[in-house]
Amino acid sequence: MCLKNWCGAFLFMCVTAVCVAGSSVVPTTTLAAQTSNNSSAANNFAAQSNGNSGAGNVSKVDIHTLLYPGSTTKVYAHLMLWFGGSNHMNVGYSSTDPQQVHRQIVDMISRGIDGVVVDWYGPNNSIDQATKVVMTEAEAHPGFTFAIMVDQGAIQWNSCSGCSPQQALIAQMQYIEQTYFPSSAYMKLEGRPVVTNFNIDLPYSVDWNAVSASLSTQPAFLFQNNNGFTHVLSDGSYSWVMPTTSDFGSAYLTSFYDVGMSSGAEETVGAAYKGFNDSLASWGSNRIMGQQCGQTWLQTLSKINGLYNSGRQLPALQLVTWNDYEEATEIESGISNCLSVSASAAGNSLQWTVKGDESTVDHYVAFISTDGTNLMPLSQSAVGTTSLNLCSYSIPDGNYTLYLQAVGKPTITNQISSAVKMSMSCNGGGNSGSALTMGASPTAVAVNSGRSGRLTVSVMPKSGGFNSAVALTCSGLPNGLKCSFAPPTVVPGASTVNSLLTISAGADAAAYYRKRPTFIFALWTLAFGPFGIALIGRIDIRCCMRVVGLCALAIMIVVTMSCGGQNGTNVPVGTAKSYIVTIHGDAGSIHLSAPVTVTVN
Repeated sequence: MCLKNWCGAFLFMCVTAVCVAGSSVVPTTTLAAQTSNNSSAANNFAAQSNGNSGAGNVSKVDIHTLLYPGSTTKVYAHLMLWFGGSNHMNVGYSSTDPQQVHRQIVDMISRGIDGVVVDWYGPNNSIDQATKVVMTEAEAHPGFTFAIMVDQGAIQWNSCSGCSPQQALIAQMQYIEQTYFPSSAYMKLEGRPVVTNFNIDLPYSVDWNAVSASLSTQPAFLFQNNNGFTHVLSDGSYSWVMPTTSDFGSAYLTSFYDVGMSSGAEETVGAAYKGFNDSLASWGSNRIMGQQCGQTWLQTLSKINGLYNSGRQLPALQLVTWNDYEEATEIESGISNCLSVSASAAGNSLQWTVKGDESTVDHYVAFISTDGTNLMPLSQSAVGTTSLNLCSYSIPDGNYTLYLQAVGKPTITNQISSAVKMSMSCNGGGNSGSALTMGASPTAVAVNSGRSGRLTVSVMPKSGGFNSAVALTCSGLPNGLKCSFAPPTVVPGASTVNSLLTISAGADAAAYYRKRPTFIFALWTLAFGPFGIALIGRIDIRCCMRVVGLCALAIMIVVTMSCGGQNGTNVPVGTAKSYIVTIHGDAGSIHLSAPVTVTVN
């Protein structure tokens, strides 16, 4: 039976749903996403007494931003693959699990890491099995590389039967040559595969020339510490964490970099670490280097910036380590900065204070929500900022919940405030109350896959001129699209100033959206949930199709007529996708915004 009254009610709800979706508070994330574990650490991994942070929300700011301007340094993470067995600490995952390795490499890439150095213990064991999984996963991410570090334990515990240390190392290097060198993801230095080692020369006397002569492919051998640069066959050296030093390794690192800079063309691989604490390791000897609430991490990176620059590049940097939980050098679960943030409402402004060292914070982000769960980020605020005027945004008057997140510097944990309830009254919101206004022309643009669309962004002073720079950015861009401004910063002065905004779509952008659920089904499900799905089963299908058709028509009419102040046109599913992009203009405490509709064909 066709329920005519229900059809009319449903049509009204369709229009209402679209109007709500078109409002200027358009959630792009959730509170759970901003507070839950976003690292590859196991979800059940808890904070430990040796200083390891529990699984949490970690800054994904690119690690390269902590290096000097113009840096071309490659950043590698040192990776342990021995977890999951009974002879090592239980950290909640197995290193041989392909899904875990996938999570780890995706997490590394999200933090700006270029590759991994695997601590390897010989062939035909669980670590070797896990290394092959790493190789396969690295090959699936073009540009991400891996290399082998032969640990002294490979000779001690995984030597061939009756072999001398010399013979064992030759056999292991031949295995590496056959198994790993052919990989498209294997790390190379001037076309030669890179091999490092850990302390092999300390307990063993090895003829490295004989090792090299046994191979048909000559590797680039990297040794360790200052004397690694002068080691026989050396192509360079890497530095490491020195837990017994009293200055957090500062003098050691300075000496290492000085030797590296005087060693000509040899590769210098620096080190960054958060600290050291082996009190929970079965082999521990109570060696402890404090983390200083993230300062040890930042200081080891700052050491590089004091010695290198764009004209004198550090070739490579190794993070010590990605996941050595037992010696507490792991950065996988994040680095604690011992910081907290609190926020409160003051009129139409959000204000906040931090307790802790603000130098560990990269920036602040305010989130606004109509339900306390689904969040829309506002523009970033620089360190040192303590308030945000919400009347400078295109947000209607009303009741909202806000959060303030202190986004840590790379790999440092993020901190977020408790919920702040606010009743905004800005006389219409938008850019009122500001010395500037901002708009875009046109307010809607269509972009074909592999192409770009352009529109003009205008920043206008209200009176008396405005002589400060206004930085232009975009938010709300989904995967496959990017925006750029020419110029990215404008100074209005006494008149309107324009910037050309280009929105570009990758060649597969439309295909990406064709993979998403259909708009009608998503609208129904999100708007009416289980009730709507159950109701479908009680309605004549022909009626249902007529209703859906009417709803679709209503959606197109409402969106075209700029429901809620937005402009745009939806086209049939599978052909195009329309969405709202917000243009931001930031000048100190002034935050302008202007929505535009982008349709991807």
